[in-house]
Amino acid sequence: MLRLLTAGESHGKLLQATLDGFPAGLSIDTDFINAELKRRQGGYGRGGRQKLETDVVDVQTGVWQGVTLGGPITLAVANSDYKLERLKELERPRPGHGDLTGAIKYLGSIRGVLERASARETTVRVAAGALCHQLLRQFGVNVFGFVTRLEQIATTPRTGSLDELRALRDASPMYTLDPEADAAIVARVDQATEQGDTLGGIVEVRVFNLPFGLGSHAQWDRKLDGMLAQAVMSIQAIKGVEIGLGFEASHRPGSKVHDDIGYDVDLADTPALGYVRGTNNAGGLEAGMTNGQPLVVRAAMKPISTLRKPLDSINLKTKEAERAAYERSDVCALAACSVIVENVVAQTVAAAFIDKFGGDSLVEMQARYELFHDMARQR
Repeated sequence: MLRLLTAGESHGKLLQATLDGFPAGLSIDTDFINAELKRRQGGYGRGGRQKLETDVVDVQTGVWQGVTLGGPITLAVANSDYKLERLKELERPRPGHGDLTGAIKYLGSIRGVLERASARETTVRVAAGALCHQLLRQFGVNVFGFVTRLEQIATTPRTGSLDELRALRDASPMYTLDPEADAAIVARVDQATEQGDTLGGIVEVRVFNLPFGLGSHAQWDRKLDGMLAQAVMSIQAIKGVEIGLGFEASHRPGSKVHDDIGYDVDLADTPALGYVRGTNNAGGLEAGMTNGQPLVVRAAMKPISTLRKPLDSINLKTKEAERAAYERSDVCALAACSVIVENVVAQTVAAAFIDKFGGDSLVEMQARYELFHDMARQR
């Protein structure tokens, strides 16, 4: 079992992730992890915090000479903007944030809640996901995320090879696959900035070259779609998750939802084992298990709850009506959200991979992976 725990506060000394159950024998590419951390800090609409931080991973445990050992791996990212002990308490909770509910739950301070509830925590989730990316690539699996919609502005994603799509996304100010929509997106973010408002949208993640059988139908908590939904929904500001056709499936008859099954002998040696589909409305998952088709996950991000022109609130001490507090924040972190969701999906899929093929060592996993495919082809 691959388990992930994170620790740290937004303005504390550091953020930390511990991955337990990661296999031995993988050579870690810290440059790739740092590149993902840099992507998380990018995108149009980010705030001043990103100018203060240069996120770099420090691999503290579980590695010897750059190779994983099989024990817990600790990844740390220092906060340049460390000032937690100097920060004052907030007395006016922000609507949409955890300020009020957390302060009441813990019978304590708003500051004690917001520092941990902050999306700054996702820094080390991205670092952990970037490590899991590297494990999945040993099996030819690639995870790719991008933005599909900003508020009411929908994009039309281009098609192409994975390298072409990565280049297109990385050249976009909002990490879309539609250069023609980018100008309207930038203009809308500028408008929201002037209005003191915030914006959300939708991101999509696709996972290519997955084998059959990750996840399970046998128990509710082992279904991969359920694990993905829980993991993605746990990301700050995510309010909806769908797989494949998602909510649209409820608007169609079954004949327009389910994916016809065919067979192509020329593809028998691929992870799909020769089974082909005319469509992929299921998003690569049936009965909680991967079916050899690309996995497709979408997430809806609400606008950030910290507004430069705050909404109405109250003062917790006086109970008098006041405007909510303001903490330095972003106007739109949708591009960053696509990076976060991509890496959270990578970590969740890697966990299912380890569950299916064993996790003591990479060599053992690869041998079991090949054995499974040899047996499945004879099925």
